[in-house]
Amino acid sequence: MTNILIILVVFLLLAALVQVIRVNELLSELKNQDLNKVTDKDNKIQATLFFLIAGVAYLALVLWQFKNWGPFLLPPASSVHGAAIDSLMNFTMGLIIFVFFITQPILVWFVYKYRKTKTKSAYYYPHNNNLEKIWTIVPTIVLSAVIFYGMSVWSQITNADTSESTVIEVYAKQFNWIARYSGDDNTLGAANFRLVGGKNTLGVDMEDIKAADDKITREVHLVVDKPVLLRFRSQDVIHSAYLPHFRVQMNCVPGMTTQFAFTPTQTTAQMKQQEGEDFEFILLCNKICGVAHYNMQMKFVVETQEEYDTWLTGKKTLSEKLLTQK
Repeated sequence: MTNILIILVVFLLLAALVQVIRVNELLSELKNQDLNKVTDKDNKIQATLFFLIAGVAYLALVLWQFKNWGPFLLPPASSVHGAAIDSLMNFTMGLIIFVFFITQPILVWFVYKYRKTKTKSAYYYPHNNNLEKIWTIVPTIVLSAVIFYGMSVWSQITNADTSESTVIEVYAKQFNWIARYSGDDNTLGAANFRLVGGKNTLGVDMEDIKAADDKITREVHLVVDKPVLLRFRSQDVIHSAYLPHFRVQMNCVPGMTTQFAFTPTQTTAQMKQQEGEDFEFILLCNKICGVAHYNMQMKFVVETQEEYDTWLTGKKTLSEKLLTQK
């Protein structure tokens, strides 16, 4: 009912606006005025409206948004490398905001000050080498610094030592995720897309001895403060594994394996105390991968070593599942 009333009100306002415009046209005809002729008064009104709307109101709205919505831009980081990602993000956003609040007021002022009048004419100013150098060299230096900063952070994150990391495979397909844990050898068994079929949805090579102790799960459990190496594969199209709280995102590409290493710093229980009992770490797909893209979610649980051991011990290995099936 509310939506119908809103639509009705909007329709009536549009109808009223049309009538006002029509009345104005009739009055102009009576006064023998040309509605299409732009006067100095019209230009001043338009420039003033632009100054008030695009200048004062818009900039005030931007400030209001940063104040009220800024805290929701990113959730709290729950990984070791998250601090470096957040610092890079804050630096980049700060630079953008700084430039924005310099250029936007200048743009608005120029529109107002240099509006067309009968006494003003455009000044022909074709070229200035010094200005060309300034607005080419300065942005180049600044952007190069930002790029090198970003590359440094990315290199630091992606080249992390993974020798002590728990290896977990995250397998993407339309439209869900499947996880595979390496066994005591901390090495995943070989897999091949040609072996995908029937119950072997991951294409695991069961003739590989290293695959015998692998475990397949529908959710991922991690140990707090213990490094983990996620290896990503895709069965069909490009998916994008996205864990916002861990500052993790990596494309899952058919035919190849990608990876991302990180160390979680907060347990799910701790996050529930901070964010509420409904909180969960969730793996999302950040690529629109098909009609049921919204279904691609998988829960991540961060817990203590004891809780993790209890959970993982209760999961059957691939070899145990094969024996059960027989």
